[in-house]
Amino acid sequence: MSAHPAAVPVESGPDAGAPWHYGDPYAEQRSLAAGTAAVDLSHRPVVRIAGQDRLTWLHALTSQHLSELPAGQWTQALILSPHGHVEHHLTLVDDGSAVLAHVEPGTADALLAYLTSMVFWSKVELADVSDRYGLLRSQSGDDLVPAAQVAERLASYERPAGLWAAEALRVEAGTPRLGFETDHRTIPAEVGWIGPAVHLDKGCYRGQETVARVHNLGRPPRRLVHLHLDGSDSALPAHADVVVSADGRTVGFVGTAARHHELGPIALALVKRTVADGDPLTVVCQDRPGQVIAASCSTPQALVDRQR
Repeated sequence: MSAHPAAVPVESGPDAGAPWHYGDPYAEQRSLAAGTAAVDLSHRPVVRIAGQDRLTWLHALTSQHLSELPAGQWTQALILSPHGHVEHHLTLVDDGSAVLAHVEPGTADALLAYLTSMVFWSKVELADVSDRYGLLRSQSGDDLVPAAQVAERLASYERPAGLWAAEALRVEAGTPRLGFETDHRTIPAEVGWIGPAVHLDKGCYRGQETVARVHNLGRPPRRLVHLHLDGSDSALPAHADVVVSADGRTVGFVGTAARHHELGPIALALVKRTVADGDPLTVVCQDRPGQVIAASCSTPQALVDRQR
């Protein structure tokens, strides 16, 4: 990650050390949304898959149609368990000679171990190249650049934006992150990954039976929602705080909460399918005994549009 004199780092969690903000989080959000800022996400590991079989090999292993992926086109892919639960999420691009995939912090070693175990006779070469690349994200998408050029590329924008801004806009967009809006039981249909990361018309891959069954039935057990939070509490819910219905039942958990420059305090949560938009809910704060936050839920517009 680039060293910026105004950067205030994330103190803990998977994103520890990444720039949290540069002194004005709401202005950074507005600039990021307008396309005049970028976020330094160079703390995310980068995996390189080279070799002439790389695309057909990844096509067979993942949920995405990759065998004919054009060079320079970004896409997403999942690696699922035999039961269809999400194990890895990759955001990747082929540069014409190799696939470069960035993944969640802390997951690269397990991903590489699994991929290595599946090489067999395929002509592929695997490497962790996190120290060679930096990742910048702007309104136009992701950009992997040589690590030595991150500071220069970031300076080409009107301003840098921190992870506070990026996460607030991600929550607004209803975009899940592995390990934030997912747990060990999450299937792709629950969090809106059908389409962006799962191609429904491709050959067999591990976990496909669950994907097809849930898609045909149209009834995943849980769904991703926006939580509109009572703004009277000075603190936001934490990841994994419990979401409770009006009759006292535990119906889900908080993924990511953020302070949005227009919407105020909002969050993404994974809740039971039976929870309806508009239902009154309560978030029970695990690290603050007795503290609860009133909320209501709605379906993120991006997921509504995708289901049409």
